[in-house]
Amino acid sequence: MTIICDGAYTLGNVFRRHGRYKQAMELYERALAGREKALGTDHPDTLRTVNNMAWMFGNQGQYEKALEWYERALAGREKALGVDHLETLDTVNNMALIFGKQGQYEKALEWYERALAGRVKALGIDHPETLRAVNNMALTLGNQGQYEKALDLFERALAGHEKALGVDHPDTLRTVNNMASVSGSQGEYEKALELYERALAGKEKALGVDHPDTLGTVHNMALTLGNQGRYEQALELYERVLAGYETALGVTHPDTLGTVNNMAWIFDNQGRHGKALEWYERALAGREKVLGVNHPHTQNTLRALANLHQRTGQTEQLHARLYVPKTPRT
Repeated sequence: MTIICDGAYTLGNVFRRHGRYKQAMELYERALAGREKALGTDHPDTLRTVNNMAWMFGNQGQYEKALEWYERALAGREKALGVDHLETLDTVNNMALIFGKQGQYEKALEWYERALAGRVKALGIDHPETLRAVNNMALTLGNQGQYEKALDLFERALAGHEKALGVDHPDTLRTVNNMASVSGSQGEYEKALELYERALAGKEKALGVDHPDTLGTVHNMALTLGNQGRYEQALELYERVLAGYETALGVTHPDTLGTVNNMAWIFDNQGRHGKALEWYERALAGREKVLGVNHPHTQNTLRALANLHQRTGQTEQLHARLYVPKTPRT
């Protein structure tokens, strides 16, 4: 029984790395059922499966469910392995990632700091796992608008990744992608595009053209082109991303909805207000359902839609729903 479960778990990991999430989840569910029966609910192998299933829920945009499963994994790992064990810290890091996706940036930083401190102590400051925590903290700081602090950490992570893993490793390329995002947020669009092009070339080679991580970089390039006023080029890239996300992640995934929202922004800036309205409404309906009405991304869509209604003289129906956010468009 355990051999079969181990095989299902290992194959699930392979599918997950290749972006084949539906198949991965099916295999994890099979592995979990077998491991709970053969080993018990608190065995480290069972908890590894729980942790990875939580990751899958988070990747699907089911953030509350992801946290519920991570909390189970964390409680079990703290009891069985200890609070400073690397697998425990992995769950702490993953919970921080979910808090960040929910827009709870201060809480995310708090949990990243715990993961980082533990990894520095156990592995050293230059270990790839430590550098992942550094990268994630930088990403959160960037989302808060603390761009200089974010860049300092990204540069530290990038130097370490290049030395330990190589210039074309996916972790290195993710850091390059994230540095590009900060450059774009600072209005340095050409620098951002240069970094995105580096990240994209590496990801297409290492992961494939349709992998969600690859599509994430394409999405970011489209965002930058849109900010430069190069709307047709941006739309062409967004259409590629949307088709890929809908296939790989589903039509209601937060990343899919983010692309819908940003395509609406392009239509609005092109003066295609009817189409913009249609796409903003689609993004808003999805974000309210998946993320909740108070999530920063939902509020960003509400603000954009309210602005569009105001410019076209149709304000009444939206004012009662509007809660003005203070975060950038995503």
